[in-house]
Amino acid sequence: MIIDSHCHLNYEPMSLSLKDTLQRANKDGVKYLLTISTEDKSFDKILNIISNNKCVYGSYGIHPHEAKNHQYINSVDIINKINLNKKIIGIGESGLDFYYNYSDKKDQIKCFEEHIIAAQKTQIPLIVHTRNAEAETFEILKKKLIEKDFKILIHCFTGSKEFAFRLLDLGAYISASGVVTFKKSEDLANTFKELPNNRILVETDSPYLAPVPLRGKPNEPSYIVHTIKFLSKLKDISFNDFCDITTKNFFNLFGKIN
Repeated sequence: MIIDSHCHLNYEPMSLSLKDTLQRANKDGVKYLLTISTEDKSFDKILNIISNNKCVYGSYGIHPHEAKNHQYINSVDIINKINLNKKIIGIGESGLDFYYNYSDKKDQIKCFEEHIIAAQKTQIPLIVHTRNAEAETFEILKKKLIEKDFKILIHCFTGSKEFAFRLLDLGAYISASGVVTFKKSEDLANTFKELPNNRILVETDSPYLAPVPLRGKPNEPSYIVHTIKFLSKLKDISFNDFCDITTKNFFNLFGKIN
């Protein structure tokens, strides 16, 4: 069994042929998918997808790029959205992206902290986006964990090895995307090689970041098999065993789903 822990099924082109997309994923062993929220106005689409597709679960959250457009969002609002459907099992994606700075840093930090408070109150895992903001992301997570515990998933990890192991010290799980298969990602591959198996999840982040040998094409959940093949070879574990490990890790973080 495979679980795609992070995809965007409400984005084109997948949204245009969702039934076929899910059938291809299921055929290739992807039993469950977690489709991720990035802005409030598209959340209705996510609710519709999870309501009409048994294998799909969802999250609610505001991407750091969108923080400037959601300055009114607070933890209560986030919790109310989560409570609209029991298949909303994650908070996010939220976090910090200082590479593009599409939103002001202060707006990103405030929005991120509201998501953390919601995660603390509900004990629903927080799905974190972090880019060019390792120190700030770590310090905010560390500070908030001292206040009250919460569950952390770092999605599409592309950071340094030092950052990865500091995140493990916070109890975080770390998700690998197709980026790890890229030729230029040798350092990232070496980081995942050293990470403990019981803290790794896998994702597509589709329709983005298609893995080798499909790089450059619109990504989709069925392509996750290429990322798993790469990681299982890297770690000298059989494909099926690595599928089982990452599935168990998903359930340990998000709880059993059916």
